Amino acid sequence: MGCSSCSTNKSGVPNGCKSNGNCGTGTCGSGHKLAVFDWLSNMTLPSGEAPFNIYEVRFKNGRKHFYKNTQNTSVSMGDVVAVEGSSGHDIGIVSLAGELVKVQMKKRKVEENSEDVKKIYRKASQKDIDVWQASRDREPETQRRGREIISKLGLQMKLSDVEFQGDGTKATFYYTADDRVDFRQLIRDLASAFSIRVEMRQVGMRQEAARLGGVGSCGRELCCSTWLTDFRKVNTAAARYQQLSLNPLKLAGQCGKLKCCLNFELDTYLEALDSFPKQDLVLKTEKGDAVFVKMDIFKKLLWYTYKEESFKWFKLSLEQVHEIIELNENNEVSSPLEEYEAEILEEAKIDFENVVGQDSLTRFDTPKKPRRNRKRGRKPVNKKTSSNTNKPTNKGSNSNKPSNSNKTQNKPVRKDSGKKNNNPENKRTEGKRPVRKNNRNNNNNKQRSNKPKPEGTQKQNQPQSKKQNNQKRRNPNKRQNNNNNKNAGNKEK
Repeated sequence: MGCSSCSTNKSGVPNGCKSNGNCGTGTCGSGHKLAVFDWLSNMTLPSGEAPFNIYEVRFKNGRKHFYKNTQNTSVSMGDVVAVEGSSGHDIGIVSLAGELVKVQMKKRKVEENSEDVKKIYRKASQKDIDVWQASRDREPETQRRGREIISKLGLQMKLSDVEFQGDGTKATFYYTADDRVDFRQLIRDLASAFSIRVEMRQVGMRQEAARLGGVGSCGRELCCSTWLTDFRKVNTAAARYQQLSLNPLKLAGQCGKLKCCLNFELDTYLEALDSFPKQDLVLKTEKGDAVFVKMDIFKKLLWYTYKEESFKWFKLSLEQVHEIIELNENNEVSSPLEEYEAEILEEAKIDFENVVGQDSLTRFDTPKKPRRNRKRGRKPVNKKTSSNTNKPTNKGSNSNKPSNSNKTQNKPVRKDSGKKNNNPENKRTEGKRPVRKNNRNNNNNKQRSNKPKPEGTQKQNQPQSKKQNNQKRRNPNKRQNNNNNKNAGNKEK
């Protein structure tokens, strides 16, 4: 990140603040959260008042502690100092000095004479800085090998980060776990693998997200990794007051917990909801009782529906709802909700205004019209079926075709029908649509002419009607039975 008060070069190192690559405000080059500008640095102290000798020192991932300057060395913001550690010394950067440290100590409830406030040894030398940078370079490889050892032991824990002490003799392993973990064997394996003293420290899901960082669903860096230090409790009631759907996928952040930003606007929503009626209030109208469905806090609109007819919602303004409530308090029944809804006038939204003479951006987004078949009433022919139409038909294919109507069956067949169809004058001309009736007759005659004729038949034989064909197809045994019954009746007479 670049500082707005000083210029930076291509590598990101500031040029104007003259602090050897570190900005005086702490925002440029370092990139840590809660970098404070000491606006009291130019103010002189009252006479007889000694400067405050406790400083705030920052370590990796924004970890901060308070240290006393017992030797009265000249220390300013941005200096690299060697401070007291649990064993040995640690290297950090001074992030805050002066009277503002008292405010931070009061906020964190740390007293001046507390044991947590340790000492500042000296300003870090070049040798101290080299050892510190070398130990910081070992952290990624140590974290990778530490995860391999954890997987071999089969421990249900996640190693999120590793932080080396400034002198390189100690390393702190930060992990997250759902249940308690017995890591006594793990400490032995890590100490023997890296030849250092090991400290295991469990952190929560939110602390882990703050240490690792990332980008939220809003498109900005996570609040917990940039400026948020104290993690307050977030309840689902905050989402209910803001009329949000209780979807855990949308309400949860990268840590898996509810988003911290749900508390940011909660006070504003609570103030706006003071003017809205309670949701369990029932409105009494001439048509029946109406109950609450939903609301829009920004537009001050409410939706109600009848108990008996819950399928239709009615949109009312906040003033109309208060008017109905006043009538109900005076033991009066209001008019139906349809009349109130008709009074609301909605302003037409103008999506695009052609001010400069430009065309609309959505001019090419018009939907295409569906294609219509040119020949109505005809189904589209598949390629597979159309390819088989030119093949010769079998003998039994004519029997599966649907029969003509009763009118066409009763009409006698003309003798010259076959001759007229064979004449070239009666063939279909180009550009004219043939009549359906003639097409059927022509198709039937062509199919009959293609049938193989038995020997001995004459060409002049006329096609028989369907009535005669049906009589021939009947079972001859039935005729014999009918004749026998007739003869038996004549004998009895």
